Amino acid sequence: MRVILITGASSGIGAAAARLLAAPDTALALHARKNREGLEKVAKAAQGAGAQTHIVEGDLAAPGTPQRLIEETARKFGRFDVLIANAGFADRRLVGEIDRAGWDASLATMTTAFFEMVTAAKPWLIKSGREGRVIAVSSFVAHAFARGIMSFPASAAAKAGVEALSKALAAEDRKSTRLNSSHVKRS
Repeated sequence: MRVILITGASSGIGAAAARLLAAPDTALALHARKNREGLEKVAKAAQGAGAQTHIVEGDLAAPGTPQRLIEETARKFGRFDVLIANAGFADRRLVGEIDRAGWDASLATMTTAFFEMVTAAKPWLIKSGREGRVIAVSSFVAHAFARGIMSFPASAAAKAGVEALSKALAAEDRKSTRLNSSHVKRS
């Protein structure tokens, strides 16, 4: 059985990933900060495809939450194979409008939480062997900088940090895990 944790799984890309990956040989831990109703709908769809599911809630910016998600998933299913770090949010406040608390919230929820999840998951991913994977979902906001285009400075910095960290981790440990970063382009 392949065990996958998907953060931000109650809607959007996370929910789509869960539906796509759901299969009889898969266990999905589905995370959201507070959208339990969305998680339950995604879990029901995944179960309909034969997957086992487990709902995990928590604010990724809160100390200990990223590690708890990894530990709870591994404890529930007895292994941990794939982390899909998808959670994030778009803070549209511009420099001069956003305060330090808003800036810190973006970095804590995306970049710092990603670091903490990968750190907690790494022993499990190594144990999983070639099946161990980390997929970091970024966003177009980390790459969209031009006059006339809406800017998301805090979210852009946070997702760019996720991309940079994922590349550093991939270079650091090419033998035991596969680490990929992807960003969603504007259509």
